[in-house]
Amino acid sequence: MNDFEKAFSDFIDRREYDGAQSALFSMVRIAFTAGWLAAGGNPPKPQKVVELYEIPPKDKENRLRG
Repeated sequence: MNDFEKAFSDFIDRREYDGAQSALFSMVRIAFTAGWLAAGGNPPKPQKVVELYEIPPKDKENRLRG
């Protein structure tokens, strides 16, 4: 791996990059939605993207033991 690829890899592995990528995705989605609606499309239905679950402490111990 050359210096450029290493530096780029280090850059995209940072938390700040994740935030910037998320913001860029949101802007693109908002712009696409505006175009879609302007062209007469139906608005998208709201939907859950991610749902988090908490594992009870007893189950965590069992899962870690394998």
